Amino acid sequence: MTRPVLIAGAGPTGLTLAIDLARRGIDVRIVDKATTPFSGSRGDGIQPRTLEVFDDLGVLDAVLAAGSPAPLMRAYLDGTLVAERRMSESRAAGPAVPYPNPWVLGQSDTERLLRDRLAEFGVHVEFGTALAGFTQDADEVRATLSGPGGTENVAARYLIGADGGAGTVRRTLGIPFEGTTDESIRMLLGDVPVDALDHDFGYWFATAATPTAGVALTPLPGGRLFQFAAPLGDDPRPTRAVLQERLDRVSGRTDLIVGEPVWSTVWRPNIRLAQRFRSGRVFLAGDAAHVHPPTGGQGMNTGIQDAYNLGWKLAAALSGDPGPLETYESERRAVARRVLGLSTALLDKHLEGHEDAMNRGAETHQLDISYRDAADTAGLTAGDRAPDAPLRRDDGSALRLFDLFRGPHATRLTFGAPAEATEVAGVRAYSIVAPGHRLEPGQLIAVDGHAFTDYAATAGTQVLVRPDGYLAWHRQG
Repeated sequence: MTRPVLIAGAGPTGLTLAIDLARRGIDVRIVDKATTPFSGSRGDGIQPRTLEVFDDLGVLDAVLAAGSPAPLMRAYLDGTLVAERRMSESRAAGPAVPYPNPWVLGQSDTERLLRDRLAEFGVHVEFGTALAGFTQDADEVRATLSGPGGTENVAARYLIGADGGAGTVRRTLGIPFEGTTDESIRMLLGDVPVDALDHDFGYWFATAATPTAGVALTPLPGGRLFQFAAPLGDDPRPTRAVLQERLDRVSGRTDLIVGEPVWSTVWRPNIRLAQRFRSGRVFLAGDAAHVHPPTGGQGMNTGIQDAYNLGWKLAAALSGDPGPLETYESERRAVARRVLGLSTALLDKHLEGHEDAMNRGAETHQLDISYRDAADTAGLTAGDRAPDAPLRRDDGSALRLFDLFRGPHATRLTFGAPAEATEVAGVRAYSIVAPGHRLEPGQLIAVDGHAFTDYAATAGTQVLVRPDGYLAWHRQG
């Protein structure tokens, strides 16, 4: 039997794609060579655009309940508190942007919630099952899996490599992974308890002589752990003793006792972009396609949005329309290149000792990502993110544009006029009128006119919103 889609890798990217396909009724199989789920914070920053993706996929409430806002960071130099700041300024929610601020949740917790959501569709990750190799032709991909039951040969219409920077899929395809790895810079990361610290705050400990070469302790939601980040120096061992020595050196305190790491790793600046994101029926997504420095909190979020872009396009191809799938590489590789540039610039600031190296601007929130053809096009146009806006039904109940978009369908909006009666498979149509207009059955009111303003709409304007929340087209009336 040939399955529609086989996903190698069950991190945030693979899980997001599996959920998006499963909710469309597509038979998907997801495997991971690890015998157990990942346990550690690693990518703990969830950006606003990713929160919007989670809203659509039905996992947002669980993510918000398990996580917390980015903490206020207390900066100490030579043991003296010198400043309190956040990595990015807090912004108020607005009609167009309901989730304007990053959210903190350890990556292993995010993956757990995504697995729980995937299980609601009857799909479970097959841990301990490695992709040993594959071949492909014009019709299918033939893969060899190695799992608890031995070797298995399977066929799929498409194979997705979400198996990380050192994964099998890209290496088998022979796609160059262009970029650099700096072996001279090493950072120690770990999840540890430090009970003497108030868990409601984050901390930066450094010396006045080298204020940017310090130790960061960021509180992780759901317990008493902090994510510990510090330059490693010459010692290659990510042990509790090494962590303790680094903290003692810069904090000037003796009461900060580091507990045994729950998770730890040594990170090196590995900044790479795959030369191609596709080869025939095989696609790359997430770290298999691009790896980022942790500055800016972009890596996991970019992979999740790779998956969100790819899911509806695979579904279209499986339904006989290959056109959207042809745009995956051009859209997502351009975004990955831009995000890598942003993360690298922030890393360079840190290494050069800039005072604002810890500050992350709104450009890291990924809300301004666009797939438009012309960057200088004025106003809202095809390829831009579709804004949210408040609406009201004829019975007075409230809803949002994001409520209309939620689900695997595309959405056609007609402003100030009845929606066209023509029904297109996979498209839901709605009519939105300005305040003060008499409602016809099925029409929705744009509360305070926000939807008209945000969509630059006049009477008769129509827009088509893709299943991933970007505009397919925008036509003035």
